[in-house]
Parts: sequence; structure tokens; C-alpha cells
Amino acid sequence: MSAPAEQRASTVRCPHCGRANRVPAAAEGTPSCGHCHRPLPWVTDAGDDDFAQVADHTSLPVLVDLWAPWCGPCRMVSPALEQLAVELAGRMKLVKVDVDQSPRIAARFAVQAVPTLIVQRGGDVLARQPGAMPLAALREWVQGALPPDRPEEQT
Repeated sequence: MSAPAEQRASTVRCPHCGRANRVPAAAEGTPSCGHCHRPLPWVTDAGDDDFAQVADHTSLPVLVDLWAPWCGPCRMVSPALEQLAVELAGRMKLVKVDVDQSPRIAARFAVQAVPTLIVQRGGDVLARQPGAMPLAALREWVQGALPPDRPEEQT
């Protein structure tokens, strides 16, 4: 059994200054570098037991990647999603869900094909995209689904 979401953290290298930072799977606010204080990419995994805490109860919009380890297009789109997490650090969180290990989440989103990408905020689906896309198309789709960037809301 894995640790609860509030205790799980990954180490992320700041794309601006290169310092290593611990980023929790679930937390209030937006992660930022302890050294240069710029936003950090927020990428984490979630499953049936912790999806609500990790994805539904976060202040940022969430890009949910519903994928499977046997899926070639899923493996192909993953680096593009991680690149977007870096580019849109502070504006979104990337949550990856293995549908084989998380059947309740797959059922909640009525996943019929993988990958299925969903942008949500507060548990409400803002956009949905079945299938993989190249980075440029993915960037356009995600940015179109995100609320406008408001500098006064960033911390």
C-alpha cells in the first residue's frame, strides 16, 4: 500500500535555477522553488483511493492523463504532457491515472479509449480529449481549456 497523498512527495528540479525541491502529491496552493521562488511543475500520480484529494480538491486546474502501461500512444504523449507541466507551472497540475489500477476513476470519466485527457477544476470537467496529440496541438488544447491567467492570483 502506498503512502497517503498528503505524505507522498516527489523531487522536482526547478527549471529556472536547477535546485531540487520536494513537491507533495496533494497540498494547498501552488508549489514554488525554495530558492528562486518561481512556480514548479506539479506532476503526480493518483488512483481510486486518493484521486479526490489529489485532483478534485486543488486550487489549480488539473490536466488528468488517463493512461495504461500497455498503450503505445500513452507512452508517446507522456513526455509532451510533462513538457506542458513545465511550461504551465503555476497554472495547472498534471495528474496521471493508470486506468488498469484505478477502475473507479476510469468509470467516473467513462473512459473508452486511452489515452483520455481531461482538464478539470474542482472536480468539474472543462475539456476532454480522447487520443494522443503532438505537443503543439496539445499545448493549444490545454491553454484553450485553462482559465485566463490572472497575475494577481499567483503566489
